[in-house]
Amino acid sequence: MMAAVVLIGAQWGDEGKGKITDFVAEQADMVVRYQGGNNAGHTVAFNQKTYKLHLIPSGIFNSDKLSVIGNGLVIDPEVLVEELDYLHERGITTDNLRISTNAHVIMPYHCLLDVLEEEFKGNQKIGTTKRGIGPAYKDKASRTGIRISDLMDKEEFADRLHYNIQEKNMLITKIYGREELKFEEIYEKYLEYAERIRPYVTDTSLIINEYIEQGRKVLFEGAQGTLLDIDHGTYPYVTSSNPIAGAACVGTGVGPTKIAKVLGIVKAYTTRVGEGPFPTELNCSLGELIRTNGGEFGTTTGRPRRCGWFDAVIVKYAVRISGISDIALTKLDVLTGLDTIKICTGYKYQGQIIQDFPQGLKKLAQCEAVYEEMPGWKEDLTGISQFEELPAAARNYVRRIEKLTGVKVSLLAVGPDRVQTMVLNEIF
Repeated sequence: MMAAVVLIGAQWGDEGKGKITDFVAEQADMVVRYQGGNNAGHTVAFNQKTYKLHLIPSGIFNSDKLSVIGNGLVIDPEVLVEELDYLHERGITTDNLRISTNAHVIMPYHCLLDVLEEEFKGNQKIGTTKRGIGPAYKDKASRTGIRISDLMDKEEFADRLHYNIQEKNMLITKIYGREELKFEEIYEKYLEYAERIRPYVTDTSLIINEYIEQGRKVLFEGAQGTLLDIDHGTYPYVTSSNPIAGAACVGTGVGPTKIAKVLGIVKAYTTRVGEGPFPTELNCSLGELIRTNGGEFGTTTGRPRRCGWFDAVIVKYAVRISGISDIALTKLDVLTGLDTIKICTGYKYQGQIIQDFPQGLKKLAQCEAVYEEMPGWKEDLTGISQFEELPAAARNYVRRIEKLTGVKVSLLAVGPDRVQTMVLNEIF
């Protein structure tokens, strides 16, 4: 029996993927991250403790599972080493971590160019995290990138770094007027990182496929969200990789016929970080209340997230693009105390009501959300463990989301802790 599940964000990211990954990982034998870099942040809470990760899969807290960083990632070795130290200091073992030889390496010039390019764009800026992610993926596409396998080989690393430093310094000094980067400093520093991560580096595609063929449970974990996908998101205000479910195959070296389910993580309202249109955004005290109650500040950057009502249009789009079979609905408890709750069921565009997510940023910016209202609830949900015990208004809200998206809610989170999660349908 195939037991491979892809877990994705079905909105603009920050849907609570870390918590749900950690929860589902208890049933899995392996957790695999398949794209992105340390521009993503996962917050995981259990046993009255909160942990924050950026690169290492959330499954690392289950020492009896393998946690894999796939080939689709771009890895900043400095951040990775800091994260390893962070876990070790808290008594978490990383012996169960594996890193793909084919993942690309974020270099100091990537981070610098990320900052300089954003500054140069001015009003056209994208709102990147300035972590070097985009420039690293750019080098990957132009076939000048440095991979983990290169970092493991001193001579190969030196050759590639010499060429790249020469090229990047031309940009840094001639175009941006900044001081050039020094080869020796970077080379020596990165060789130290190489030795720290060497024990974890291997052919991860081989291991993942072996697990699946043995009938073991594998969970693929995406970063960011559907609307930040470079092909299918609100371009150009997107990330540099593909968070959608199909990228799990490309980013890990696993065939699509081996995927059994796609679990879409959906927040009970909508948030967005950075620039770009946001039809259900609440630029008012209510939006601020949701931000405060939901702790809507970036794990990686600390940036306040833009908050708005639940948007069924974008979730239906995510269902279509990724073939979502199950939904994990998070942060339902954040809406407690509101007299009425709105759900966006469509957009009004040039006098017409549209139900499908529009293609093109200009068209989306001209869309106005069409709402239906539902009664809210006052009861505290955070201690409730059974769906039937929820207030009728809360149950109705969940069922309405199912109806609008056409997908069953299989997991329901009413708080940040691992135990504050209801299982309505089994994932594995």
